[in-house]
Amino acid sequence: MYPLELVAPMIQELTNVGYSELKTPAAVEDLINQKGTTLVVINSVCGCAARNARPAAKIAVEATAHKPDHIATVFAGVDKEAVAKVREFTLPYPPSSPSMALFKDGELVHMIERHHIEGRPAELIAENLMLAFDEYCAK
Repeated sequence: MYPLELVAPMIQELTNVGYSELKTPAAVEDLINQKGTTLVVINSVCGCAARNARPAAKIAVEATAHKPDHIATVFAGVDKEAVAKVREFTLPYPPSSPSMALFKDGELVHMIERHHIEGRPAELIAENLMLAFDEYCAK
């Protein structure tokens, strides 16, 4: 478990742009099962989260014309039970952090795994997200 004082700035990178922080399995379940679209970012302390995933998650929701109805984050290594609940919803994909999952009406419709994040620029990852937003979040 990472100390909160270490990860707080990493969490705030997303919460400062509108992501809600999910701390419990019940909060995860309630959010994902809502009608509409939900993006959940599984955040992490690793370098690819700092350099690629968090910047991409911020760019995508700030630059898109079709933002998901709900945007949220859980933190691997901190919110263990909440992360485990998100991972139940992202099956059959293996556990991966960082990662990003887009749900529509509670169903997983788009997944970006760690291997799609590592070594790729944030702008390319954000473009991937925005294309999914265009497909699934357009009203």
